[in-house]
Amino acid sequence: MDSFLNTELLLQYFTRLMVVFLVSPLHEFAHAWTAHKMGDDTAKDMGRMTINPMAHLDGWGALLIVVAGFGWAKPVPVKPTNFKHPRFGMMVTAVAGPAMNLLAALIGMIVFRLCGGADAQYIGTLIGYVNLSSSKDYLMLMLGEFISINLVLCIFNMIPIPPLDGSRVLTFLLPPKAALWVMRNQRYFYVGMIILMFTGILNVPLYFVRILLIRILLLMTGWIPAIF
Repeated sequence: MDSFLNTELLLQYFTRLMVVFLVSPLHEFAHAWTAHKMGDDTAKDMGRMTINPMAHLDGWGALLIVVAGFGWAKPVPVKPTNFKHPRFGMMVTAVAGPAMNLLAALIGMIVFRLCGGADAQYIGTLIGYVNLSSSKDYLMLMLGEFISINLVLCIFNMIPIPPLDGSRVLTFLLPPKAALWVMRNQRYFYVGMIILMFTGILNVPLYFVRILLIRILLLMTGWIPAIF
């Protein structure tokens, strides 16, 4: 039993490390590239429009991703005044990062399906129960973890609390005065976010939204097992 648990945890940690060094750089690159296309070259000029993981690595954020399942990379610098429409430009730039995580989850789901993820046993690796007995089971567990962690990072970053990406969507939707108040008080929201993270209050809503997105991705890729 101990061997089973150790193997499962090691595979989960290894997969999360893959996300840190492969997907998190793409998340930040998406921010930088979108800002560049919207007219702001701040990130590009600072060498942040790259998929080199060392350009985006944040030690504490990476550690949290590996240990807790959600965290962050080094934020990409953006100057809204360089956008033609600052609030809209910031919103689009912010959404680009979580969208990259969602795309990574979709690609992971396609691979999951191609590897036989139509079986209920393997779909279980996505929602928290596993049955490891072969090398294929190990692969399916890693794919399930890859999909799940990317969905969690997508959902987490879209929480409308500064400095998360979702706060840029919130300030775009709010009236200008309310948006300015949110940004001026973002340090207090940040403290609140830290409290929510470490008390585990976020775990329940993150879980239910993740399961909803998993079901949507399973539905979107349901045609794959029928063909292959």
